[in-house]
Amino acid sequence: MPDSPQDIHKKVLGRKGEQLVEAYLKKQGCTILKRNYRTPFGEADLIVQDGDEIAFVEVKTRESFAFGMPAEAVNKRKQERYRKIAQFYWIRAGEEPNARFDVAEVYPDGQISYFKYAF
Repeated sequence: MPDSPQDIHKKVLGRKGEQLVEAYLKKQGCTILKRNYRTPFGEADLIVQDGDEIAFVEVKTRESFAFGMPAEAVNKRKQERYRKIAQFYWIRAGEEPNARFDVAEVYPDGQISYFKYAF
């Protein structure tokens, strides 16, 4: 079944937010290792090298705050999914890196709030 116009709009909005966060992280001195890293457990928006740490980054972009702050959408289920994605990444990499889980909020005006060690 093809995506609805609303689904396509959400994908475009999400990709735009990911691009903004990627540029933000590069300015912070991070190296982008993976974009939209797909696994059997789901997809990590960004995986970045930040000093001696690997950050698994969930990007949440919103056009309004009608349903709360973007980071509030990163519930326990999403957090567990990211832990499984990280384990899959570690197995593929052959070693367990010093890792953390971050969340980036992208607001309607393009501003970013970034939360290291979010969960």
